Amino acid sequence: MGQLNYAKTYFVTSAPDINHLPEDSGVEIAFAGRSNAGKSSALNTLTNQKSLARTSKTPGRTQLINLFEVEPNCRLVDLPGYGYAQVPETVKIKWQQALGEYLQKRESLKGLVILMDIRHPLKDLDQQMIAWAVESNLSVMLLLTKCDKLASGAQKRQLNMVQEAILPFQGDITVTTFSSLKRSGLEQLKQKLNEWFSQQD
Repeated sequence: MGQLNYAKTYFVTSAPDINHLPEDSGVEIAFAGRSNAGKSSALNTLTNQKSLARTSKTPGRTQLINLFEVEPNCRLVDLPGYGYAQVPETVKIKWQQALGEYLQKRESLKGLVILMDIRHPLKDLDQQMIAWAVESNLSVMLLLTKCDKLASGAQKRQLNMVQEAILPFQGDITVTTFSSLKRSGLEQLKQKLNEWFSQQD
């Protein structure tokens, strides 16, 4: 497979749950994170497109599973942001069901990128996502976003703290710092995605 050209990524469809997604074949890599973790910015930085994933001033707008195609059989999936307070409880529960179902039942899903603000990592729902992924035998990449907001010493401390905190999960989990603004961590992200996309059956 080698290097994919992420700049060619285009939007395919939005679905409320996995029953409305296209055929479960090829390789999908999902992006998940709390509503203010900078997920849309990361996807836009990765694909070098300003508005591929809409960044909204009101976090939590993306209540659908959004599918993007990089090239045939290689898809990026933008999962609904979770954990944002201004959403009715019933909606939250529905999202979590859709998320859980997608993570546990989607055969083509080969990797999960979980984005967390480096200043507030590993909240309850982040840990729940990691646990779900590990249970489903998924490889995980944790992106500690907005790292430009911390000095390099503080970045290192947060990175080390997260690396230690995830040991008990005993999964295939890598952690890297990321900044959409400075484009740092982008190469590590692309490398991991290329590795996952090369797992075509």
